[in-house]
Amino acid sequence: MASTKHALSLVVLAGGLGSRFGGNKQIVEIAGLGCTIMELSIHDAYAAGVTQVVLVINQAVRAEIENTILPRLPQQLEVVLVEQHIDLVPKQFAGLAKLRTKPWGTGHALLCAKQYIHNPAIVITADDYYGATSFKLLSEHFKQQQSWAMVGYPIVNTLSAEGGVNRGVCQVQNGSLQGVVEYLNIKYEQGILKGENPEGCPEEIMEDALGSMSFWGITPALFASLEHGFHEFLQKHDNDVIKEYYLPDQIQKLILTRSKKISVYIAQEPWYGVTYKSELQEVAGKLYELRHG
Repeated sequence: MASTKHALSLVVLAGGLGSRFGGNKQIVEIAGLGCTIMELSIHDAYAAGVTQVVLVINQAVRAEIENTILPRLPQQLEVVLVEQHIDLVPKQFAGLAKLRTKPWGTGHALLCAKQYIHNPAIVITADDYYGATSFKLLSEHFKQQQSWAMVGYPIVNTLSAEGGVNRGVCQVQNGSLQGVVEYLNIKYEQGILKGENPEGCPEEIMEDALGSMSFWGITPALFASLEHGFHEFLQKHDNDVIKEYYLPDQIQKLILTRSKKISVYIAQEPWYGVTYKSELQEVAGKLYELRHG
């Protein structure tokens, strides 16, 4: 059984298969730094006061993480490896799991960590770089209150030279998250920031809009809602074994149905993410500059 002594934990969602990347990008080392993006995040979280890390992984990367990555982490950290398996579903849906070939999504990945989280936790994805100050923001948040929180990143700082990007645009009021709306193909057109709204229509996006880049601060209270939501998801999609159970969708539902307060903080450092292998070299160069600049 995991210890309950931790004031703050980190959950790293690293169970994805990286289909667009073409492999397990969560264990790819950054040129010049001799570590993965995930390790940078873990070290930043440790510096901000995290004492327990739960890595939700797929079985294919377990040996590499145990042999290469774990020895490079601070020895004082309690690190738990949890494998996200497709068959980890309620018994009545076992037949559906047999038809599926890819993980169930980020909401299911976080559920896999449930038994180890007994305190506030920061939840991130393995292949995104968030910046050290983002961990400090949520660490300070949980010293003051137990409400959920997120760090949002100015969308203008998350655009790509390769083309339009898809982002969850945050609706914020009085420092609290009111909702996240997914916009597709966000880019500048003739000096105006635009994206396709959920109806597929082009729409201007405010220059100061924040994007949700999957940097959440949660408490164990979330898990009951996640379990209920996953059960509903499996019932609804019992003939569809492709759809994914996304964490942001469930948080959005809780905001709408229970007026759940989620405090919003603005990132003070750039976000960097790797979707395609072609982006790795450029991101590696920027991260090297950040860490050794």
